Amino acid sequence: MRRKSVTSAAKKFIATTNMQANVGRRVAIIGAGIGGLTAALAFAKTGADVTVFEQAGALTEVGAGLQITPNGARVLNALGLVDALADVGVSAHAVCPMDAVSGRQITQFDLTGQKPAYRFYHRADLLGVLADRCRSAGVDIQLGRRIDNITSDGRFVVNGATIMPTLTIGADGLHSQMRPLLNGPEKPFFTGQVAWRALVPRRDMAPKAQIWMAPDRHVVTYPLANGMMNVVAVQEKGRWTDEGWHHADTPENLQAAFADLSSDLRSILADVTDVRLWGLFRHPVAESWQQDGVLALLGDAAHPTLPFLAQGANLAIEDGLTLAACCQHDPSLERALSVYQSARRKRVSRAIEAANGNAKNYHLSGFQRRVAHAGLTILGRVAPNAFLSRLGWLYDYDAPTVHQFSPL
Repeated sequence: MRRKSVTSAAKKFIATTNMQANVGRRVAIIGAGIGGLTAALAFAKTGADVTVFEQAGALTEVGAGLQITPNGARVLNALGLVDALADVGVSAHAVCPMDAVSGRQITQFDLTGQKPAYRFYHRADLLGVLADRCRSAGVDIQLGRRIDNITSDGRFVVNGATIMPTLTIGADGLHSQMRPLLNGPEKPFFTGQVAWRALVPRRDMAPKAQIWMAPDRHVVTYPLANGMMNVVAVQEKGRWTDEGWHHADTPENLQAAFADLSSDLRSILADVTDVRLWGLFRHPVAESWQQDGVLALLGDAAHPTLPFLAQGANLAIEDGLTLAACCQHDPSLERALSVYQSARRKRVSRAIEAANGNAKNYHLSGFQRRVAHAGLTILGRVAPNAFLSRLGWLYDYDAPTVHQFSPL
């Protein structure tokens, strides 16, 4: 299958330039998440002077697993992280749709042929690898630093000191300070869904992702390298819940929401002792991701996505490398940032729409549910590669890499 790459405009841009324009640029990145650290490493590898500002005091994430699919892994491999990431991840062998009511496995789709490997990580482990490599590349990661008073010319205040970089990148997530500066105020809307996130001990779990589907609810489970299982449980609910995933809840509330489902699923949820709850909100893809060659957005700050396609981190990883690559190619940051936005906007919009579609498909009921499950069973038997072939546009994507830019 042919790998999809960047838009034709970006391809033409890449083909007609051969620069090392990032050398000496002062790049400030707000947010030390996965997308921000990927961008930091890519900019540093192409000669920029990079500082990352993170308001948290430590690079940790409680109860958070994530899936790095081949499109994200391809970027991380290009940045030289192959061996380090293999040590902290679990190679995924399959994705298994499950009937959460009966506990029956509907079908199984093989992931062992994916190149690069599809892996499961604890977020803190992936952040740790990225942070270590960033520091080795000369990136200054400053923790416990709150950013204030960002202005349209890219300057901002940190602990009373005014910082004026060449380029300021907002990688600060859903509640980005920079996004309103570029796009004005926006009000997300509640999707009518809430989600719980937890970790439970499961050392004997097979290396596969299970999607436990039930009317108006679903649960996703997969193993992590530390002998834990990541659990994300979603329920349709009319009551408004504050956005964000750090709201404490009780295991009893989670267990009650799925108490009428299969014994296998209930057994997993019975082991939950600490759980976080968040409300799922829809945000539009930002109209403007950049301004005047001095401000740029990436990841959730530009295009938040619902967690139903496992692409939030992967899209941010793609953004980080594409942004550094476009800037490496042009002494005009204004042109480079425009190419970056045009190269990314259509792709991320398609991924977000696919995630929105999964939110509906996982929660079917009645006749629609029976037909959909029967169709998955038949597909798994007669055309087991069809499921992954339909995701070729997503998994086979090659973001522009530093290898294309004569890196230092």
